[in-house]
Amino acid sequence: MPATKACHALSYDEAVAPTASGSAVPCAKKHTSVTYAVGQLDTLVDGHLVAVDSDRVQQQVASECPSRFGLFVGGSLDDRRLSMLRPVWFTPTVEESDAGASWFRCDVVALAADGELAPLSGPMADVLSTSEGRDRYGMCGTASPGTADFARVICSAEHSWRAIAVVPLGDGAYPGKEKVRAAGQSRCRDAAAAVAPDTLDYQWGYEWPTAEQWKAGQTFGRCWAPD
Repeated sequence: MPATKACHALSYDEAVAPTASGSAVPCAKKHTSVTYAVGQLDTLVDGHLVAVDSDRVQQQVASECPSRFGLFVGGSLDDRRLSMLRPVWFTPTVEESDAGASWFRCDVVALAADGELAPLSGPMADVLSTSEGRDRYGMCGTASPGTADFARVICSAEHSWRAIAVVPLGDGAYPGKEKVRAAGQSRCRDAAAAVAPDTLDYQWGYEWPTAEQWKAGQTFGRCWAPD
C-alpha cells in the first residue's frame, strides 16, 4: 500500500500514466507530486473479480481522487478552478494486481504549462487556503487569452495576465458558443474593474468552454486581467 504524504519526482508523462513508476523521494528534495490519499479498490462485482484496468475499477478511482482533492488542498471551488493544481491517480499494474495488490493512490501535481509539471514546495495540505499558495499556484498567462501569444502558465513563472474569477454556467447540455460567450461579458468586465488601478481605463478577458471541454466537465468560464 502506498504511503500518504509521500513525495515523488514525476515527469508529466509519468503523472498522466494509469500506473505508478519510480519510488518516493525525500520531500526536502525536488519533487513534483505529493500523495494525498490512498485506498482500496473495489474489484468484486456480483461475486466475481474484475480486472484492475476495467472501466468499472478505473471509474471508481477517477471519481474518488477528485472528490478528495478539495479537502486536501483547501480553498474554495473557485480557488481550485483558478489554480494550476490538479489531481492525478494511479492503480497497480495488471501483474501487481494478479499478485494481490488492490490499492489506489491520489497525488496532487502543479502544471507549469501545457505538458510540463512544476516543482512543489512546502506543505501542500490546505495550500489554497492561503494567499501565498493561491498566488504561487495560480493560473496565469503570457498574454491576453485568445491571442496568438497566449500560453497558460503557473503564476510563479513569468506572466502578464492572471485568471481572476470564475463564471459558473450551469449544468446539462452545452448551451452553445454564443450563450456561454455572452454569459461572462459583464461579470468579467466588473471583475477586472475591481482589481484595476484605474477603473476608467482597464483591460479584461474572458475564456469560455468549448463543447468538448464542457463534455469533459468544465461547465464554467474564467475571467482574466493584466497582472
